[in-house]
Amino acid sequence: MSDSSPLPPVLPTSEAELARDALSTPLLSRAARLARWAGPDTRVETGGGLVDDQLPAAAEVLGLAGDDAAALASEAWRVAVDTGLVEILDEEAGTVTTGAGTALLTGGSPHDVLGVWLTALETVLDDASVPDLDDLVGALDDSGRVDFSSLDWDPQAESDFLDGVLGNLYLMTVSEDGADRTPVPLPALAASVIVPGDMAEPTNDVLEQVSDAMMKLDDRFRMLEPVGLVEYQPVDEALMADADEEPAAVDDTDVSRYGMVRLTALGLYGLRARLLEAGFDAPAVGDLADKGADALLDGTAGYGPAAAQAEIEQWLARHRPLVAARELLSAARGGDTGAPLRRLRCQQALSLLGPDAEPALREVLDDAELGGLARVWLTEHGFTDVPPPSEAMVFWLTVDTLAAQLAAEGNSEELRALVEGLARQHSGFFAAAWRVDHPATADVLEAMGRIHPDRKIAKEARKAAFKARSQQGG
Repeated sequence: MSDSSPLPPVLPTSEAELARDALSTPLLSRAARLARWAGPDTRVETGGGLVDDQLPAAAEVLGLAGDDAAALASEAWRVAVDTGLVEILDEEAGTVTTGAGTALLTGGSPHDVLGVWLTALETVLDDASVPDLDDLVGALDDSGRVDFSSLDWDPQAESDFLDGVLGNLYLMTVSEDGADRTPVPLPALAASVIVPGDMAEPTNDVLEQVSDAMMKLDDRFRMLEPVGLVEYQPVDEALMADADEEPAAVDDTDVSRYGMVRLTALGLYGLRARLLEAGFDAPAVGDLADKGADALLDGTAGYGPAAAQAEIEQWLARHRPLVAARELLSAARGGDTGAPLRRLRCQQALSLLGPDAEPALREVLDDAELGGLARVWLTEHGFTDVPPPSEAMVFWLTVDTLAAQLAAEGNSEELRALVEGLARQHSGFFAAAWRVDHPATADVLEAMGRIHPDRKIAKEARKAAFKARSQQGG
């Protein structure tokens, strides 16, 4: 995933709602309870972990029982220390006290709460890149030290692998119009970081790597679910039965038994925060609300329709209609390659304004670039004294609209339908279109020739594109 190209925008959840989610996550709520439980008699080891003989009491406070109780209590305590819910007073004596983080959880702003949660998330992510305890015990040498070389474990590679998986999960979750909360099958997620993009059919070796990655991710997501990053349905244990065991009856068509993972709203917030910190352009709807009209039109150029609409609505809410219309029209001008899409977004924004914007549209009726869209707006808003456009303006607006659609969606079905409709309604369209004095005329005609299903019409479009290119000196 490149950090130079912007990711799709997120439709953010309010910080107040996210903070409530954070406080209710099993791991942070356990850490907070242990912070309140800790007192003068609480003792920690070097590094801040609870001494072993206090783990049963900590587990009891948390209502934990069973083989994993002590480990879960230890994890919650470590999060309490890392997030500042508990502060170590004296490392040598191993004494602790309530930390400043506890006050943030009980009396801080939603942003403060989320800051504590983000620190907890980093603790869990760090732990997720560490070998499990059985592997560490097995790697002990004669002196009782861990022989890391025998683990075939590269901490940076493990961290990079998990970051790559979470980055891809973010991309699979964030669509062009917000967020798709459909659970992602674990095999698809594992394959997204293992299978090369240009590999048509995975080899057996690659499939084995995918299978190994799935098992690794099954462990990782079990660890990440309690902190609220994901909702996770683990891999069916029947799939991991020993070869000597009689396999349980399973449904081969049920992909969910291979594991399903879904990024939560809180997880989306957390991953976006990490992406931004790493230098990625990870926008959220609302980022442009206090920017100028030029930033709005350029920034929403790559947004899907719903995300662009939501961003524009927030921007308009901060501007008076007439002022907004004038700023938008001014920002929409230009002959650069991005200008048609800016004008399309300008039209989208203007469509949300009422009659108060009328003077701004009348001011540009004679403008070669804006006169066509101004006439469309005035007509659609019920004004009857709109001067008819010249034929040149009609053709220019048509080319501009097609160029914008091409930039926004590529060879989409919507564009194909628009092209077919134009060719059907205007028999002499190509004979006139190549003369249109628009920077994108040749590109638009080439696209029409590429996507029109009728070979004869497609050929006409390509010939017109050649004439346009020759006229422009290219």
